[in-house]
Amino acid sequence: MITRPQDHHDEVLRFLTDLRFPFDNNQAERAIRMPKLKQKVSGCFRCEDGAQVFAIIRSYLSTLRKQSIDAYQALVMTFQGNPPMPRLA
Repeated sequence: MITRPQDHHDEVLRFLTDLRFPFDNNQAERAIRMPKLKQKVSGCFRCEDGAQVFAIIRSYLSTLRKQSIDAYQALVMTFQGNPPMPRLA
C-alpha cells in the first residue's frame, strides 16, 4: 500500500500552490531528449568532436533557460563576442 502521498500530502502537491516546483522530476530525462532526437534524425553523430560540441552547446543553452536568460539574446550576444555567463552557484 502506498502511504507516502497520504503522509506527505502538502509536499506531494506543492506544485499546485508554488509554481517554482515542477509537476514531475523528469528534468534529467528532458535534458537527454534532444541529443537522442538528433541521433535518431541524422542516424548518428558523424564524429566524437561533433557530439561533444553539440553537448556543450545544449548544456549551455539549458543552463541559460533554467536561469531565465533568453536563449536567442544570449546567442546574439555570443556571436557579437560578449557571451553571457550563467551563474555558477
